[in-house]
Amino acid sequence: MKPIRKTLAVFLAFILIVSTAAACSSNNGNNGNTATDKPAGTNNAGETTPPKEEREEITIDVFSMLSNFAGEQSGWYAKLIKDKFNIKLNIIASNLEGGGDTKFATMMASGDLGDLVVFGDDGQKYLDAIKAGMLVDWTKDKLLETYGKNILQYAPKAIEKNKANFGGGSSVYGIGFDVGDDKDGPSEGLDLTYHPNLRWDLYDQLGRPQIKTMEDYLPVLKQMQELQPKSDSGRPTYAFSLWADWDGNMMMNAKAWAGLHGFDEGDGFNPGGFSLVSADSGEYQGVLDEDGYYLRALKLYYNANQMGLLDSDSVTQKFEDVVNKMKDGQLLFTWFPWLDDTYNTQEHLNEGKGFALVPFDEERTFSYGYDPYGGNRVWAIGSKAKHPERILEFLDWLYSPEGMMVSNNGPEGLTWEMKDGKPVLTDFGVEALPANDTVVPDEFGGGSFKDGKSQINNTSFKNTNINPNTGEPYDYNLWTSVLEKSPTKLDQNWRAANGGALTAKDYLIKNNKIAVLKPIFTGTAPAVRSDELEQKRGQVADVIKQYSWKMVFAKNDAEFTKLRTEMIDKAKGLGYEEVLAWGVEQNKKVFEYRKQE
Repeated sequence: MKPIRKTLAVFLAFILIVSTAAACSSNNGNNGNTATDKPAGTNNAGETTPPKEEREEITIDVFSMLSNFAGEQSGWYAKLIKDKFNIKLNIIASNLEGGGDTKFATMMASGDLGDLVVFGDDGQKYLDAIKAGMLVDWTKDKLLETYGKNILQYAPKAIEKNKANFGGGSSVYGIGFDVGDDKDGPSEGLDLTYHPNLRWDLYDQLGRPQIKTMEDYLPVLKQMQELQPKSDSGRPTYAFSLWADWDGNMMMNAKAWAGLHGFDEGDGFNPGGFSLVSADSGEYQGVLDEDGYYLRALKLYYNANQMGLLDSDSVTQKFEDVVNKMKDGQLLFTWFPWLDDTYNTQEHLNEGKGFALVPFDEERTFSYGYDPYGGNRVWAIGSKAKHPERILEFLDWLYSPEGMMVSNNGPEGLTWEMKDGKPVLTDFGVEALPANDTVVPDEFGGGSFKDGKSQINNTSFKNTNINPNTGEPYDYNLWTSVLEKSPTKLDQNWRAANGGALTAKDYLIKNNKIAVLKPIFTGTAPAVRSDELEQKRGQVADVIKQYSWKMVFAKNDAEFTKLRTEMIDKAKGLGYEEVLAWGVEQNKKVFEYRKQE
């Protein structure tokens, strides 16, 4: 591989000049540049364009309902955006300021949602913002037509959906995330969004005991804890370490177990509520159903706590605390394979240490299919933005092959480079990706690679989409150059024990342990609860969350049962069944749409 350090001049040249090689390999694309205000290079017709004058530096407020970071974006991503657009990103995170409802209500009352707005879903908040005139209509003054060339080329159905569902057939107020290629099957990469991963090396030492149900993990995890009672820094290990800052209508960490059975909150179209819905059938269950996955999960965590397997910090800590504990080797189990990456360093994997899929017999993992109409998380522009055209220009770049490639994998020349028309990782990329604390050279922004990643916490395309400029997926794990590398010791051990499956996704598909949610397009906006019903939902959600945490840390069986009874009674008294019935009615409409696909 070529040296990973390049001079600042070379990097700036890459940012400011359209690469001839990339233009040749582009599938009639514009490599991320808009039709106006382009840097020096060639336009879409192949004509030479003059260098642009340096534009005024602006700072845009990014109100993200998904971010876990507040403040100014720093590091390599900040430098890349500054060099390309002369823009700085100031991130406002509702997760860190009283939760999504509180911060959103405050900003709505102020009449200003910021410049770039990221909605956690396209439900009530998004509809309220449109109705209140607090979002820019991208069709006005030909804003989308002028500054959204990539969006129109690579995500036309996502614009069609937003126009039909939310703009009365004419206006466009935003665009959904994770826009997928128009094809069938699971859209995840090597791993899925959910699946149970254990410290494989410890599980392997135990002789890989069979796990039939979700509850069967507990005795296995207890034995693993006995094998390794201390982390790398000497702290106690736990099977589970939970966090509350992602809780919505219920405890998120309990809901995750429904995902391992093919169910999730919501149906892929309507806003979530108190129903857990199957990805690929007409089944659903209420979150408080006696034998439902949610209450089973609470009992599992209660039992884990009684066994010394649950981190006592869970009630007060944040997600970032859990990430640090994972990195230190304090955890033995995760529901989300992407969380493993902080421990699954190249060094650990080569030693045979790390996390890997350990399925259970009942498992049927929830999977998201490709959706060319985009998911329900929305990018939008606030109506008080002083420079909506520059914000849309930035968004348009995110929906370009170049923007997607570097936002997810880092700058070309730092983490990856092109060889024979295909992307390959540099030595730095092997060490730094996906989110390690590897120190970034000053000419690329300095700091650590992990801290320098985009903190907005939203995506444009599915990472497994094919980049038209390279013919490979955007996900570096799926590049030919990466897949052809010699497997690590952990990979070798895991594959040998799982019938030769190359990846977790490969295993789950071959063993029929996957439930794929197919996209639907209704041409209508999701249903909205009445104000009265929404008030009841919020009150019931508070009761469910408060009691869920109390139940997990109950002193004994008697207290657990008492709290469970109180939770159900109070929830029903506040309107749980009414809210659930409304949600199930919407779910059933989606089931009918699924039959038409």
